Amino acid sequence: MTAPARLTLTARLNTSAVDSRRGVIRLHPSAIAALGIREWDAVSLSGSRTTTAVAAMAGPQIPVGIVLLDDVTLSNAGLTEDTAVIVVAATVYGARSVTLSGSAITVQSLPSTTLRQALLGKVLTVGDAVSLLPRDLGPGTSTSEATRALASAVGISWTSELLTVTGVDPAGPVSVQPNSLVTWGAAVAMSTSLRPEAAAFTVNDLIGVNAQAGKLTEWLKLALDEPHLLQTLGATTNLGVLVSGPAGVGKVAMVRAVCADRRLVDIDGPAVGALAAEDRLQRVAAAVTAVADGGGVLLVADIDTLLPAAAEPVATLILAELRKAVAAAGVALIVTSAVPDNLDPRLRAPDLCDRELVLGLPDAATRSALLQSLLKHAPTEDLNVGEIADRTPGFVVADLAALVREAALRAAARASSDGNAPKLTQDDLLGALTVIRPLSRSGSTEVSVGSITLDDVGDMAETKQALTEAVLWPLQHPDTFTRLGVQPPRGVLLYGPPGCGKTFVVRALASTGKLSVHAVKGSELMDKWVGSSEKAVRELFSRARDSAPSLVFLDEIDALTPRRGQSFDSGVTDRVVAALLTELDGIEPLNDVVVVGATNRPDLIDPGLLRPGRLEKLVFVEPPDAQGRLDILRTAGKSIPLRDVDLQALAADLDGYSAADCVALLREAALTAMRRSVDAAEITAADVAAARENVRPSLDPAQLASLRAFAAER
Repeated sequence: MTAPARLTLTARLNTSAVDSRRGVIRLHPSAIAALGIREWDAVSLSGSRTTTAVAAMAGPQIPVGIVLLDDVTLSNAGLTEDTAVIVVAATVYGARSVTLSGSAITVQSLPSTTLRQALLGKVLTVGDAVSLLPRDLGPGTSTSEATRALASAVGISWTSELLTVTGVDPAGPVSVQPNSLVTWGAAVAMSTSLRPEAAAFTVNDLIGVNAQAGKLTEWLKLALDEPHLLQTLGATTNLGVLVSGPAGVGKVAMVRAVCADRRLVDIDGPAVGALAAEDRLQRVAAAVTAVADGGGVLLVADIDTLLPAAAEPVATLILAELRKAVAAAGVALIVTSAVPDNLDPRLRAPDLCDRELVLGLPDAATRSALLQSLLKHAPTEDLNVGEIADRTPGFVVADLAALVREAALRAAARASSDGNAPKLTQDDLLGALTVIRPLSRSGSTEVSVGSITLDDVGDMAETKQALTEAVLWPLQHPDTFTRLGVQPPRGVLLYGPPGCGKTFVVRALASTGKLSVHAVKGSELMDKWVGSSEKAVRELFSRARDSAPSLVFLDEIDALTPRRGQSFDSGVTDRVVAALLTELDGIEPLNDVVVVGATNRPDLIDPGLLRPGRLEKLVFVEPPDAQGRLDILRTAGKSIPLRDVDLQALAADLDGYSAADCVALLREAALTAMRRSVDAAEITAADVAAARENVRPSLDPAQLASLRAFAAER
């Protein structure tokens, strides 16, 4: 009997929302064939631990040696991005029974029938984390019933809730079937709920939103406890408040804490919004009647899902019911939304929500305090919470809770294997950072910054200094700019020939400044639909503001911002240029966000983008000279066994080679050595000489002369 095929592949994070946290991995069709399986069969994944998932086909653009996994599956296998994972076909049995643990509110509110619906078709292994997001079971099936049941039972954050598999029968990986018994079991040590409002908070427990909580407390006291003061002054006692802020920042938790001693009637916007129009109106009317009869606070969470900007006819009736609540004596209305721009504008009428509280993203000091609060009951060892806080720009409390939970899973897995008492270490938190992405960046592509800093970049001294002044100084020394009475530069344009390290130096810059990087190629923002490209620009900068301090990297910016009036695309590019200029130099401030553009055709860019206040700092990235090429070869050759290769002489002889060409030369030399002998352990000077026949210099003298002329004019 032949052993099952084993493939060693490279793990990459799957950012597709279709597969997010559903226990599905993506493989190249050739890899599926090599494993001897069919699509939707189960496979075993082995990293620092072993888990099981369902294999599906990846798109044709995914290389054969890559396997795409979501963040939960990466964590279950003990993997990080770009590490090796062993993939083997797995034998999975139908589950007779499955036991799980979760947060207290989920265990109390979610019945076993709904739990089984959510997990149907998923492959589970003891110790795995599993989400409540139902798996797509193929054509002819629907998960809408399970989705409605979950939203109704668990509430706002059911999509981010993670459970832990504590037991399965039979032993080994099992698949949840319609007849499987799925129940709640004992909680595992050190588990952390992703839902920050799951626990009972008091105002004293709130971190970073004390000012907003104090203001809301004052408004409620005047409107509900001392209305006579307002009446004496001839003011109405109505109170309607919109609490806005990024998803996961703790809007509902703050409201519940402030209203801990008051009667609170709440409506879950997503759950009610998913109902038919008549049922929606009936549920809202029942809640309004309940709160009006006994007084108190009516809380509508995520009201944008109930009253979106594109309103249905029933919205008018729902707004009328909410007006009744606000007008009733002894009643206050509080609504929350993560996307206040998508709300029905009538909600902000004077007789409804005439006041707004905004909860912003926590800064580094607040994140440090939140982490200390989340970790106060966990056994820890030599933690530097400040370092983690500095490396988590854009994280809200829900993201930090997810980070702590991921670190706890790593600590629990280590304790399970070595038999020691579980303790959470700094390495657990740092490892969790490679897996957990903040909600503010969940829909965007980011540059992988790694650990390379500007100090590791051997040449490009002028480029590094210019970027340090334009990007790092405003973020690290804002008081100096204030003291000198000047505004810091808003943006930088890097221009130079292809392959000279523009993207590489941006990665190093982001790593040095601990910035979140939002990267996009100019062509990716262009869309044929009217208004879509401009919207994409606005959303890009909105995500950057939400995760500040951040860097927006616009690669191939010449494709995004060509000279206005010279295009033949019905004005799309002209409108995109206008949208970008508005974001850079408009009314809304761009605080703690720096824009870096890169191009090899700066002459094509609209001149309006290059004036002061926009991309005012132009930096010419020169191709490496002999010393620069030597630094590049030494850095790229650190892990390469070279014999009799004089790197200094080689660098001097590589005139016309870009940084990318130098790296490609060493790679081709390694392949040449393998062709000579697949067991080769060293790369010789002869291998390098042979590689030079295949890797030719890519720098175009005419283009380089044109770029230098442009630099001279500037």
